[in-house]
Amino acid sequence: MKLFDVYPLNNITITKAKGSYVWDDQGTKYLDMYGGHAVISIGHTHPHWVLRIEEQLNKIAFYSNSVKIPVQQQLAEKLGKLSGKEDYQLFLISSGAEANENALKLASFYNGKKKIIAFSKSFHGRTSLAVAVTDNPAIVAPVNENENVIFLPYNDEKALEDCFAQRGDEISSVIIEAIQGVGGIIPATENFLQKIRSLCNQYNAVYIADSVQDGYGRSGQFFAHDYGRVSADVYTMAKGMGNGFPIGGILIAPHIAPKHGMLGTTFGGNQLACAAALAVLEVMEEENLIENAQKVGSYLLDRLAAITEIKNVRGRGLMIGFDVPEELKDLKKNLLYKQHVFTGEAKPNVIRLLPSLALTKDQASEFLEALEAEIASLTGAKKESERAVTV
Repeated sequence: MKLFDVYPLNNITITKAKGSYVWDDQGTKYLDMYGGHAVISIGHTHPHWVLRIEEQLNKIAFYSNSVKIPVQQQLAEKLGKLSGKEDYQLFLISSGAEANENALKLASFYNGKKKIIAFSKSFHGRTSLAVAVTDNPAIVAPVNENENVIFLPYNDEKALEDCFAQRGDEISSVIIEAIQGVGGIIPATENFLQKIRSLCNQYNAVYIADSVQDGYGRSGQFFAHDYGRVSADVYTMAKGMGNGFPIGGILIAPHIAPKHGMLGTTFGGNQLACAAALAVLEVMEEENLIENAQKVGSYLLDRLAAITEIKNVRGRGLMIGFDVPEELKDLKKNLLYKQHVFTGEAKPNVIRLLPSLALTKDQASEFLEALEAEIASLTGAKKESERAVTV
């Protein structure tokens, strides 16, 4: 049997990982500045995380949500404390797409309305509703196309106001990433987030904060939406929540009441997943990783901004992007194969940095040295080529 070929693969096999480094099957060491799509939050194979999983695995790995699972409540209490959302409610699932799917459905249950506002260059997942609110026609199958979704320009307050003025009574929810990830590391303005909050209040719509990638401390705040000084009605989470163990969740404001059968899941909130997620929060708290993301991220942003060959450096915390000009189009590939540094990308020409929140300043400097060396190599090769053509 062949694997279904949907992933463009780097010709690298990773066999070991520790902290902010991974090793391939040839023993080559790589600096991981991407964290497997922002999933690695506390560092690869953190010993406390491993221990928590081992201990739970030796007790019970799984039983369904038909019984009491105390570790779910422990996770909820720790999550409430670190996020500042102690009065919210927690529903657990297994992925970010599931989180957004359930959030959108919950909003419609709550207010009985159907229309959803999403934004240009959004990415919210690949399940039915989640992909319908994702602004990428290439991954939206005909069966997923949904007439209830309204796409608006990102950060355009006037377009948002006009839409609500015309159709506010129909709008069930607004879903937004406070920093667009796949869209290219594009932060929402504080005013835009506040405008969403005020219009949702006015029209009884649900503000859904997609925090799958920009949440869980990555931005230097627990939720990137916190920079807007607003509280969403629903926060969706996954990626860094389990440090690689599949788990997702939604935080639900107290005014949205549950009822039996409204939402459901088979694997969500299982004992092993909750143990992994609880370990993540314990390490984040013990090692002050949100503060570290802020400090090391600021250092990276300042240093990157001083590199004149790259453009439009932006982001918050350890969620950083910059534009790569055409003459450096091989930069990401060369960082990987020549400098042994993993980075991410966004089309057409953005490099994304999404490392562990435990990244040290020395490791950030190691990346910057590799970046500057590869930029010098590429620009030097270009100059040599231009000289050859002139001669």
